[in-house]
Amino acid sequence: MPSRIPFIYHPSEFPTHLAILNDAPHFEDVYGISLHIDAAWVRTAYMRGLFPWYSEGQPVLWHSPNPRMVLPLEDFRCAHSLKKRLKQWARQPNSPMRITLNQDFEGVIDRCANTRRVDQSGTWITNELKAAYIELHRRQEALSVEVWRDDELVAGLYGVLIGKMFFGESMFTTITDGSKAALACWVNVLASEGGQLIDCQQVTQHLTNLGGAPISREAFFAASSQLMQQPPVDWATMSNMSNLLDAYKNRATL
Repeated sequence: MPSRIPFIYHPSEFPTHLAILNDAPHFEDVYGISLHIDAAWVRTAYMRGLFPWYSEGQPVLWHSPNPRMVLPLEDFRCAHSLKKRLKQWARQPNSPMRITLNQDFEGVIDRCANTRRVDQSGTWITNELKAAYIELHRRQEALSVEVWRDDELVAGLYGVLIGKMFFGESMFTTITDGSKAALACWVNVLASEGGQLIDCQQVTQHLTNLGGAPISREAFFAASSQLMQQPPVDWATMSNMSNLLDAYKNRATL
């Protein structure tokens, strides 16, 4: 029988890894409910293996799915067509295409929130959640990858980065392969900085096609804890990369 879901009044009350592993299964893998959310809550939740996922008008639901979908960087599958597209963008003289880091975090999260998806009404990226991620970005613990066509933001992704562990949150695209291109370039950069794993949260066929795979909750807790304890990536160096396509062209390991 599912355990009762606790109400969380302070982020210190989030269950620990051990408590979650020793607990009985919870309905829809929800291990906490709260009426408040901000950057401190989100960061603490990630440290405890939880993430927020709820809709406007609902209390905040804190999830810890089992199994957990992850993308090991060494298993990332960059399709031949995507490799060809990236090389074309990188090598074309005066190419209108650029891929950047942390140049328009708010623009990316706004586009992710406003992108309508199949079988989804409304958005789970509420104003409160958006404000929390923007504050984490200000603290250099959330980042964005942007795909530009001239000065138009046409695709991107964002997520939380603690130590060497990246928690992917959402992506959008208005062009063919746009979000995949952002992910491919980010995988390349994160791997070069010592990263090994991206948390993808939920199992989907799309992520499976990219090399993602479900792992047990216990395995996820162990891997993510180890990566979060490592020294953070060099934020200034990453943010000063004028075009990730250059990095892809010069030192891609895909």
